[in-house]
Amino acid sequence: MGAKMMFDLVVKNGRIVTSDQIFSANVGVKGEMIAAIFAPGLPFEAKDVIDAKGKYVFPGGIDSHAHLNDPGYNWREDYTHGTAAAIVGGYTTIIDMPLQNEPAMTNGNIMDKKLEIVAPQAYTDYCFWGGLVDYNFADLKELDVKGCVAFKSFIGPVSPDYVPLTIGQAREAMEILREFDARAGFHCEDYSLIKWGEERAKRKAKPDWQDFLDSRPVIAELIATQNIIECARETGAKVHICHVSHPKVAQAIKEAQLDGVDVTAETCGHYLSMTDKDVLAHGSLFKCAPPLRSAEDVDALWHYVEDGTLSCIGSDHSPCELSEKSEEKHGIFGAWGGISSIQSTIQAAYSEGVVKRGISPTVIAHAIGEGPARVFGLYGKKGAIRPGFDADMVILDPDAKWEITADSLYYVNKISAFVGMKGQGLPVCTILRGKVMARNGKLVGEKGFGKFVKKQWAEG
Repeated sequence: MGAKMMFDLVVKNGRIVTSDQIFSANVGVKGEMIAAIFAPGLPFEAKDVIDAKGKYVFPGGIDSHAHLNDPGYNWREDYTHGTAAAIVGGYTTIIDMPLQNEPAMTNGNIMDKKLEIVAPQAYTDYCFWGGLVDYNFADLKELDVKGCVAFKSFIGPVSPDYVPLTIGQAREAMEILREFDARAGFHCEDYSLIKWGEERAKRKAKPDWQDFLDSRPVIAELIATQNIIECARETGAKVHICHVSHPKVAQAIKEAQLDGVDVTAETCGHYLSMTDKDVLAHGSLFKCAPPLRSAEDVDALWHYVEDGTLSCIGSDHSPCELSEKSEEKHGIFGAWGGISSIQSTIQAAYSEGVVKRGISPTVIAHAIGEGPARVFGLYGKKGAIRPGFDADMVILDPDAKWEITADSLYYVNKISAFVGMKGQGLPVCTILRGKVMARNGKLVGEKGFGKFVKKQWAEG
């Protein structure tokens, strides 16, 4: 028998889940990195051992789309609560959106100040989307140099402090970003269709939730997506379509990918588990943009996660105070549109995909790991359980049954459309860079352990 291998941590007896296979192995960690993957039964010594027998070991999740609203709107969410919720839910890295900050993160100076504020709070590692608005084209290069992994814009209505782009402006932005090989991300819903749909609905004495759904039709999402794809085709730019809600949109993206356009895309846990009937039954708690679609659309959307067209499952965590969801106070169109979801997305996706639909766990591993890591230039450090990568892992118990309760949520505001959802398959231990940060739904790690991660590994 050879000499024993020496590690700081070993996760033993688990079933490792990669993008293309599941196998039994031990994972040895030295410092913050994965040092070895080795067969059960081989001798080793370790300062700490976690027995994952009967459980899956996934790569730590990367949330491609999170709104933590810090600084500025941290009464909705802050980094302490948002990253605590993320780590408990199995996300070890979050990619934070630049809007709903005060001010929006549109230049390097604002980014530096944001880093000072959020760094002492973070339980997860974190990356930044840079802002992409009509007044910061000259600042994009600086944000890229400082480490932003992509740049976010809206083709459609957005809050007054974060203006949307016209298609002409989006095309110019793509030309600029192409010069330093950066990716532009878009919220794709056609501005004029939505605004006109809202105006039509407001002619009624009392618009209802069906009017809201009708004001944001699939065609609005499809047209905006097609326009962005064609601009990317013409300019040779890299683009990312955020929160795809419908299979028709996913099919347009798939066809463009097969035709050689560098377009990537994500969907979200709520588009894979909730339907328009939830909006009609429960109103503003389930309001989001694009809106929830039909049960048939949910089933069809899963196929595009399975074939890799949609390479990320993000949360689009978009928190608010309960009063902001008030239909009585703000009306159907004024009530806050967004779902608090960062703690619940991975377990919901696993339950809906693997347990209910029989999809392989490898699909989930790809959509929370390798997929977003490659899209945002993090692969090589994040996104896989491989020697030399950060020791980011989430241990999931496939037999654990769960019901999401408000009391279990780590958010500033413990409200979510996911409250009351039941399912099976639960993250029970989250490890960030070799350190256990959450166990059995409880935060156990240290605030401020999370690090800022730049785009520094090649995509592809």
